[in-house]
Amino acid sequence: MRSRLLVTVLALAVLAAGCGRLPVATDRQEPSTARPEASRSADETGETFEGDIRLAARLGEDFWRRRFAAEGANYRPLREFVPYRSQDGPACGGEPALPENAFYCPDGHFVAFDEPWMRGMYDRLGDASAYLIILHEIGHAVQAQTMSQYRLNVERELQADCYAGGALGSLVAERRLGPEEGDDEELLVNLAAAGDPTDAWWRPDAHGTAEQRQQAFTVGYNQGVGAC
Repeated sequence: MRSRLLVTVLALAVLAAGCGRLPVATDRQEPSTARPEASRSADETGETFEGDIRLAARLGEDFWRRRFAAEGANYRPLREFVPYRSQDGPACGGEPALPENAFYCPDGHFVAFDEPWMRGMYDRLGDASAYLIILHEIGHAVQAQTMSQYRLNVERELQADCYAGGALGSLVAERRLGPEEGDDEELLVNLAAAGDPTDAWWRPDAHGTAEQRQQAFTVGYNQGVGAC
């Protein structure tokens, strides 16, 4: 099974050890009776960088569509997921796309990512990177639709991490994604690699330290997006 984003009990135990004991999930649906993603075709379930990007985008948006519907609201799907190369990315709000970056653009309601940079992480750190990044950026799209307000950028970023954890946790509980040995280590490494080097929480580009990002993701995974 190549769609291997199951966060195992071991991974969650390691994360929880650094941030206090977390309760089990209370925001989950029962496992779906639909056929698991692992039984679908290779193109649908991953197997490649491109396939994992498509799968993460499709499942992530489907999760939020159902979540909004349960609250009597409509989720507005993203217009597109745009791969770019270094300096050739789409502008957003008059600002150019940055190399080695992924972002949600509220003006065009799309997600864009530097494809060679993201593929490099995928090759070095495993396919967990594709799911973490895509689900995180979809989390920003959710924030835009719910008109969330923040005093600091780090609050916005950590909530998006929490949303990514909550979405992933539900997809695993529903058996939309399946386990593979080593997923826990991949997830921890990717979260640590994405952390800020210092806790400069006041910076306009602060995303949170490795520990803060791991904790935010774990809260979402264990307790669901309602805890974010």
